[in-house]
Amino acid sequence: MKPSKSLTHSTILAAKPKDKPYKLSDADRLYVLITVAGKKYWKWNYRLDGKDCTYTLGTFPDVSLSDARERRINIEKLVQKGIHPKDHDEDLQLQAKVDKAATFWSVAGEWISANKVKWSPNYLKQVETFMQRYVRDTAFGNRPIRQITTAEIYELILGVAKRNERKNSERKSTGAPTLAILLRQWCAAVFRLAIVSGRAERNPVIDLMASDVIVRPKVKNNRALSEVELRQLLKALAAFSGLRTTGIAIELLMLTFVRTTELRAAVWDEFDLDNAAWTIPATRMKVKDAGDHVVPLSSQTVSLLTELREIVGTPKEGPRWIFPNNRRDSDCMTSTTINRALERMGFNGKDSIGFSGHGFRGTASTLLHEMGCRPEVIEVQLAHKERNAVKAAYNKAQYMADRKIMMQQWADYIDGLKQPLE
Repeated sequence: MKPSKSLTHSTILAAKPKDKPYKLSDADRLYVLITVAGKKYWKWNYRLDGKDCTYTLGTFPDVSLSDARERRINIEKLVQKGIHPKDHDEDLQLQAKVDKAATFWSVAGEWISANKVKWSPNYLKQVETFMQRYVRDTAFGNRPIRQITTAEIYELILGVAKRNERKNSERKSTGAPTLAILLRQWCAAVFRLAIVSGRAERNPVIDLMASDVIVRPKVKNNRALSEVELRQLLKALAAFSGLRTTGIAIELLMLTFVRTTELRAAVWDEFDLDNAAWTIPATRMKVKDAGDHVVPLSSQTVSLLTELREIVGTPKEGPRWIFPNNRRDSDCMTSTTINRALERMGFNGKDSIGFSGHGFRGTASTLLHEMGCRPEVIEVQLAHKERNAVKAAYNKAQYMADRKIMMQQWADYIDGLKQPLE
């Protein structure tokens, strides 16, 4: 029960400074200390560890009478637990500093650094590019990671999907939903690191993992060309007015049917033109545990590479890309260059048959089967994953002679399609 002499707001407000500091007492050892300068401080006396102590709760009128009483009650609960209020304040200040330093982006940077050694260069670039673009500069990118909510992650991934929905619809692409799912996956991994390192208590992305907020698009098999369509593409390629290097890239994809990124990021050191072989390091392959992938080169492919080397050169220093980026010497050909060229020729993009650079793999597989090539040889050359590692290594060695023959037959077949029909 409050004593009858407890303070009132008007009493405190009317109190004037004196020659010496003095107190206006409230209940439960709470009081206002009025200084000679007229400042009014809320104080509370308590006893802990056998000592009399004083704690400052704030100043009047910034802290009202009712607020001061409520604060005193909360502080007394700390004292009852054996905690000095000042120590508690210092812990909160220290935690605030830690939280400020542990922003989402700082933890994201640690996560990227810790994992980049096991990622392919292409995947690393993808993570860095999209995390910087959509996360680093968002409202929560530089906020303490422990403060970020599920709602904010929801807004991010939903916004990414919707932002590009119209654009991707026009391009007949499913890139935006897939990117949103990747961002959700990457953000979840960043929070896991924050939790194990003591910088967050929970992962707000978990609530979104099983939801249908973002639906993964159905995987579409890349459109393969029929023999008639391949003949039409070869005719269009012969009349292509773009950069010769782009035309060579398209033709090399057609002849080698490797993955687009494996061609774009190739360097001259991987090629042995004298022995007509291209060895793609396992680190650049989609299936990394299968080892290096050897592509036997047809005579037509060697001729194209020889021409390409005369155009771009083979620098002694820096990246030795076979397809250097026209704007950035430190990078290779962009991922969109080939598909943009196919779009110009009417094979990719809106109102087209929807053929992309990756479609050369399906095209070669389909037509080589029709030509009577052995399925197992085709599969090895396509570098499709073999579940049995020992069998995979055996097949690579066993079928090398067959693969050399098949790749030359394929190149000769392509040459034949370039000839006009009688």
